[in-house]
Amino acid sequence: MTQDRHSDIGIHGLHAHQAAHGIQRLHLLSRTRKFALIVVAVLLIGAAIVIGLRFAKATELAEVSKQQATRYVSVTSPRSSATDNVLRLPGTLQGIIEAPINARTNGYVSRWVKDIGDPVKRGDLLAVIDTPEVAQQLNEAKATQAQATTNLQLAKSTFERWDALRKRDAVSQQDLDEKRNALAVAVAADNSSKAAVQRLQDQLGYSRIVAPFDGIVTRRNIDIGTLVDSGGSTRVLFTLAKSDPLRVYVYVPQSYSTQIKAGNTVGITLNEIPGKVFDGKIARTAGAIDTVTRTLQVAIDLPNPDGVLLPGAYAQVAIKASGGDANSLTIPNNTLLFRPEGPRVAVVGDDGKVRLQAVVIARELGVDIELASGVTAQDKLIINPADSLSSGDAVSVITPPADKAATPAAPAAGKGKAS
Repeated sequence: MTQDRHSDIGIHGLHAHQAAHGIQRLHLLSRTRKFALIVVAVLLIGAAIVIGLRFAKATELAEVSKQQATRYVSVTSPRSSATDNVLRLPGTLQGIIEAPINARTNGYVSRWVKDIGDPVKRGDLLAVIDTPEVAQQLNEAKATQAQATTNLQLAKSTFERWDALRKRDAVSQQDLDEKRNALAVAVAADNSSKAAVQRLQDQLGYSRIVAPFDGIVTRRNIDIGTLVDSGGSTRVLFTLAKSDPLRVYVYVPQSYSTQIKAGNTVGITLNEIPGKVFDGKIARTAGAIDTVTRTLQVAIDLPNPDGVLLPGAYAQVAIKASGGDANSLTIPNNTLLFRPEGPRVAVVGDDGKVRLQAVVIARELGVDIELASGVTAQDKLIINPADSLSSGDAVSVITPPADKAATPAAPAAGKGKAS
């Protein structure tokens, strides 16, 4: 009865509608839940990727920072003085004769003949100077000389006449003395005018600039139209050098001065000509120690018949020394550290840690230092150590390439010939 009644009033249809609407809500909630799970999963994956990238970057940054914090050094070992007792000193090659060429007259450069690099013989023309003022002065001097010569002839004839008159006692001795004095004045004026003409002729001859010796032109400082003055106080016209033989000056420490003898052979090397040793001979020494540097100046003659060596080049001079202590060691001078407490060297231990070791310097050998004590032949010394280096610092030793490691030291004096 009741159902029939509900059916009559439509209540049964309302329940069916509510049930269908509930099912739709369940489907919507299910889809929303799935979408939310997908979003959360994407966020979690993105977060994992970001964290992974940041971790990788952090690891890479830490590795780079570690590499940058690591000090890389090159090392060397001390050498025995008994087997490497060679004094190596820097020097500069110079021509046996080097001279600046100046002007001896005033004027303008009308032309130049020789340029840099040109070989010249003694007397060769280098340049010509136009000297119109000197030429005009020479013309005036010649006119003055002609006048002085005429006055001299007149004074001479006058004196001769008055001398004849004096012999006949026709004039007084006073008058004759006056004529004799006038003749002497005329002679002096004539000589003076001749000297002035000769001086100007010589000065005019200086308009031709010639080479004073055989050599090569190493510098030209003039061009056509350049104003030059006598004495060259403001301009050097040319510079000439005689390059065979060459001259090398070195400064030997006082401790080695007694071992330097004229005639001893030395070996000279240049970085731009590797593997070649040029033999030179000690020509002379200064014979005295410089009180400022405590060194002995030594002049070395170096033959250069082929012109391979150029004046002005930097060279290394190896002088064989004697009397080295068999127990002492030599080290490069670029391994020293100068501290307030004294000289030190940076020694790398087996653990890669630095130890600053005090050393006692026995002698300075130019690019090398002979030590009296402080290191052993097995020590590894840092080359060019930083001033900030301290004991206990960790370093990494760089192993040089095989070709560089096998490069021999500068050859000793007298070993090998120039080719």
